[in-house]
Amino acid sequence: MNRGLKLTDILVTIVISIGFGIVYKLWGPLYYFVKPFGLHVDQLIYGMWFIAATVAFLIIRKPGVALLAEIAASSGEFIMGSEWGLEVLLFGVVQGLFAELVFMAFRYKRSGILVVSMAAAGSAVGSIIMDYYKGYIEDLALWNLSLFLGFRMIGSIIIAGIGAYYLVKALEKTGVTSLVRPTEQEDYDALNQ
Repeated sequence: MNRGLKLTDILVTIVISIGFGIVYKLWGPLYYFVKPFGLHVDQLIYGMWFIAATVAFLIIRKPGVALLAEIAASSGEFIMGSEWGLEVLLFGVVQGLFAELVFMAFRYKRSGILVVSMAAAGSAVGSIIMDYYKGYIEDLALWNLSLFLGFRMIGSIIIAGIGAYYLVKALEKTGVTSLVRPTEQEDYDALNQ
């Protein structure tokens, strides 16, 4: 089986990403709405910004899809006037790359809930590295930093890991994904790993 991306794979990934780019743009006000509640509650919903990579990979299941999806989604968010400006593109590259590295570690053959959750956590690690270089998280007290990191990881795993997994599983049941790739028994088995 040819594992390289075909034009249809790229186009479907970009369409998925544009949809999530719109979600990303709409997610910003919600993020700022919960921020005043304190104790880094906003980090529990931060994982939404990683979901394009995991959903696109679960649908296409080919090398490069997670990275392409995050780049395209962050580009869409930027074009719609992201409040974070151009830096959103750099975050998209890093977050997509870290998710891609997790899928690569499993040779793009595993797509169970554990692997997808690890990819979501990988994206979270990438975003934390970016936040570190922005220069504001190293000033947090240890307890505050621990809360920040823990909540971002938990939110990422719940939204971009478990949430993405069950979203694609529901799409599989409708047959929508069979338009992109033929559904075989091994695809269903891979979702149950």
